[in-house]
Amino acid sequence: MKKPHISRRTMLKGLGGVTIGLPLLEEMIATNATAAEQKQAPVRAFNVFFGLGIPAPLQTEGFDGVLEPLKPLGDKLLIMRNVDQVRCDKSGINAHFDGATGSFTAEPPDGEAKAGGPSLDQVIRKTHYPNGMPAGMVPTLIGGTFFRRSRVGRYVHSYNFDGTVAARMQEKPRELFERVFGTINVSGEGKSDREKRLRRSVLDSVVDQYKFYAGKNSPLGSLSKTRIADHLDRIREFEQRAYSMQEKDPNAPNLPSRSQIAHGGLADPGGEGIDITLEELTSEWRLMADLYALAIQLDRVRFGALTFLAAGERIRLTGNYKYNGKTVFDFDDAAQHNKSGSAGCSHEWWHQFSVKKKNTQLRAHVHMKMQELAYFLKRLDEPDSMEANGKSILENSLITISTESGDGRHADVKRELSGVFHAITGANGRFKTGQIMDVNAEGIDVYNTMLQSMGASHKLGPEKRKRNQVDSIRA
Repeated sequence: MKKPHISRRTMLKGLGGVTIGLPLLEEMIATNATAAEQKQAPVRAFNVFFGLGIPAPLQTEGFDGVLEPLKPLGDKLLIMRNVDQVRCDKSGINAHFDGATGSFTAEPPDGEAKAGGPSLDQVIRKTHYPNGMPAGMVPTLIGGTFFRRSRVGRYVHSYNFDGTVAARMQEKPRELFERVFGTINVSGEGKSDREKRLRRSVLDSVVDQYKFYAGKNSPLGSLSKTRIADHLDRIREFEQRAYSMQEKDPNAPNLPSRSQIAHGGLADPGGEGIDITLEELTSEWRLMADLYALAIQLDRVRFGALTFLAAGERIRLTGNYKYNGKTVFDFDDAAQHNKSGSAGCSHEWWHQFSVKKKNTQLRAHVHMKMQELAYFLKRLDEPDSMEANGKSILENSLITISTESGDGRHADVKRELSGVFHAITGANGRFKTGQIMDVNAEGIDVYNTMLQSMGASHKLGPEKRKRNQVDSIRA
């Protein structure tokens, strides 16, 4: 009996704009008839930003230093040192503004709310989907956990060709969940939209389709039926975590309480920074990372950006930081600075960096950031992220990781915007991985080389500027 084939793009679709993708099932794996179609994974590009940077001298230590948490993924990353973004200093403010906007665009900002041009992900999206994304997809997904927000370039890292932001930033897990899966339209009066939303799960809208796939007329085998059930349970778990909706299921396990971290204006009170614990910070971030990774796994999104802490972030962090079960550092920024307000924030460790000092606090902060980035990347390299070509989503996608500064001290622009940390994934064999490379090139040339390798004809930067290919990064 011929085994039925189901497209990877098959969706469970329900009411109220809800679309829930299926996991990769054995019926989606290529047969001889569909091998050519399935061999190439879909083109994806995501920009992952972390605030404040890694001083260039610390990057030279490789995985023996602050980059240690990336080591388990080292064979799937190309870590690039000596990338120069000095040309992004056009406004002459500092890297927290100019360098941050230059991340993924290689252009200086155009005012406080625009970039000087498109970001990598949007050029690639327009190249491969000039007429728009397939139905049911989120065109661009932008999310993250951040607090400093005086200028858009601090935290948004996906831009259209005219420099405007490519999509609304989702900074709360509930908002990100709704952006990906939609909301339920519930009839009835006298209830606020939020009350209506909390009364139902997005899964309620796909019950009939689920019954079909689980029933006797289903084209699926028993293993795939089990995977779908597990898949929907996983979505329900994330939904409950995002909404803290224990009331929906009295038998549900205890769930984390609703996040109490600050958003909006409360997150950046006059630039003076906020107090936050490591648990509060990482709990919210990891839920955002889980939801974002799930959206990619379900093929709901192929382009966008994710931010872990803004450029020039100002927080006063406290808490015991562990890595692999061992304490690395006890954060207590304000006490260790012996100052309050903005002067007591972790931000200041970067401005105090010196090659002649141990830089203990800065090292701990960077190490923690690398662990949180690795948390997200690993979600795209787990069994649920395996694709029909035998590689993981992490291996098949172009994920570009960067930041705003190569040093942190504003006194010297060349030093501050030289040596900006970059890392990329292999993009389904297009780029070298498993290396830490001194590329010694301008960001604009690195980015344009990446775009050309991804099939884009558009060139970042001035039209008359010569393309200087960085062939060393190509596979």
